Amino acid sequence: MAAGGSNRLLTPDELAEKLGITKRVLMAEYRRWGLKPTRVGRHIRFRERHVEAWIEENTE
Repeated sequence: MAAGGSNRLLTPDELAEKLGITKRVLMAEYRRWGLKPTRVGRHIRFRERHVEAWIEENTE
């Protein structure tokens, strides 16, 4: 595991479950929240270490 989280790619379903929200909310808001997706073909994925960093930055 790399420092700051893993390099694993999360699907939108996996990320929505991790955040405790629906996939619909995630897909509507991820850009506004500043989450950067990675394209895999026509699919989007979210790098787990970036999500962990984003959570840390946005947690009080």
